[in-house]
Amino acid sequence: MLYDLSDRERAILELLADRSYLSVSEFSSILGVSEVTIRGDLSALEEKGYLLRSRGGAIPAIHRNIIERQKLHVAEKQKIARKAAELVHDGDRIMIEAGTTTALITRYLVGKQDVQIVTNSMLAFSYARVNPQINLILTGGSFRRETESLVGPVAVQSLGSFNARLAFVGTDGFSLARGMTTQLTEGAEIVRAMSKRAEITWLIADSSKFDKIGFVSVLPLQAVHGIITDAGLSQEAVQALQAEGLEILLA
Repeated sequence: MLYDLSDRERAILELLADRSYLSVSEFSSILGVSEVTIRGDLSALEEKGYLLRSRGGAIPAIHRNIIERQKLHVAEKQKIARKAAELVHDGDRIMIEAGTTTALITRYLVGKQDVQIVTNSMLAFSYARVNPQINLILTGGSFRRETESLVGPVAVQSLGSFNARLAFVGTDGFSLARGMTTQLTEGAEIVRAMSKRAEITWLIADSSKFDKIGFVSVLPLQAVHGIITDAGLSQEAVQALQAEGLEILLA
């Protein structure tokens, strides 16, 4: 979500990520602009759903974890998402799992016609809602604030009602030894459910996640068709992954 904001708006949200509340006067002093300007920024950010105005200041509406993750590997994530969006055809039916990179895919579907998306990602929803050519279905389920995702039995069950040509899923880490791994069991359940309902599953992950191992095993790498990542992945790693039968697309 931070990708569409001005530098000052990002600075406001980053300040709120470190503190639970800041007043208008504190924002003004820290950022070196007038209180009138700050009030305008806060109003605009509130309309976009990033914060809530409170007692002459503001409190964050987005979990700090999301803000921190969106600040990492920004250029790489945008290139990966754009590459993934190129695989989507007019009239396609796709699934998008929650994640800061996977959610960006919807930003690059402009110009595509009659695309149906099933997702558990509130970030993907925030990007897709402005595109009239996208038909969007949210899974329902329990809202997990720190990942901006819908998870749990209701979300998993709802995915079983749909069939998709493509599924784009994320991960906290992937390796030849342990496959795809993550930190949260609930997220792993969503990835497994989507992979079962899609003809082709793509893993979307920047190269920094290679050889990182999370707490929960999700799927073996052979369970996905391929990986869309950035050019930071070493040639040795690319060759090793290809030897396992995976298609590797470098953004």
